[in-house]
Amino acid sequence: MKLRELVFINAFVVALTLALVNYYFQGNIYDLLLTFIITLVICYIVFYYLIERYIYSKIKLIYKLIHNLKLGKDLKDALGEYVSDDPINDVENEVKEWARVKKTEIDALKQQEQFRRDFLGNISHELKTPLFAVQGYIEALQDDAMEDPELAKQFLDKASKNIDRLSLLIKDLDSISKLESGEMQLNYKKFDLTVLIKEVIEQMELKAKSQTIELIFKDKYHIPTLVYADRDKICQVLINLIDNSIKYGKENGTTAIKTFELHDQILVEVTDDGAGIEEKHLPRLFERFFRTDQSRSRQIGGSGLGLAIVKHILEAHQQTITVRSTEGLGSTFAFTLARAKSSFPI
Repeated sequence: MKLRELVFINAFVVALTLALVNYYFQGNIYDLLLTFIITLVICYIVFYYLIERYIYSKIKLIYKLIHNLKLGKDLKDALGEYVSDDPINDVENEVKEWARVKKTEIDALKQQEQFRRDFLGNISHELKTPLFAVQGYIEALQDDAMEDPELAKQFLDKASKNIDRLSLLIKDLDSISKLESGEMQLNYKKFDLTVLIKEVIEQMELKAKSQTIELIFKDKYHIPTLVYADRDKICQVLINLIDNSIKYGKENGTTAIKTFELHDQILVEVTDDGAGIEEKHLPRLFERFFRTDQSRSRQIGGSGLGLAIVKHILEAHQQTITVRSTEGLGSTFAFTLARAKSSFPI
């Protein structure tokens, strides 16, 4: 409701009341009309002045502050302009919007706090496990194991494996940190994705055979598929996804890599027929250190950061990755890449 409408309604009610009271005592219709008109004019002027001076102007100031500060302007700018003819209604809408935004921010902060606690707990566990193992092997060597060369060699080999695990963890954390901060620059170039996939399959074939898993990339993909991205980083994405499918695949299972041409993108899918993932775990799958099966994941090894790195690399390319999975049937990870144009440099 506009200011003039609000004032008029109040003035009308007061004037009508006084006119009716006067008519009740005087009984003269002309006095009623005269009293009504005079009172209406006087009340309108007085109410308009009072509301404008003591209420409306302050509401306008509040509205200006809320509206302009929401736009990121400083205090001087916020006080220097006015953009609404109906600040009372707009203040109500702005406050409701402000409350909604603040609630969203508070929920996000709570989620981040929970994520921080989980992250600290996870990273302390990931660091503690190999460190304690190395410490135990060294103490055993210091005690009696040095007298038995064969036992000493076994302990040193196990200690070396745990140090390698620590190195992998630190390397992956460093990679994520650089990707998030933008410190890790992407080396964009045009390359044949088909050739890269074949190279990665050859690289992962020995590990797949050791788990009796067949890597499938059908012959129909012999045609060059040109994309524009950082070849080394996309190689890392493919290695991480295929390695993940091998780790969690079933015995005598398969991992299939497929590509699809979209309008200006290439879609890549890595599909396994393993145990699959529960639907409740899918939203958190790309979080750092998140594991759906803690006990099995520890036995399999790895830093727990593979999928998080994949997500960060693709986001750095301004591309997306999705996952769909059914328990008992397997999982499919799908990501997009920019399709190379003839104008892109080689």
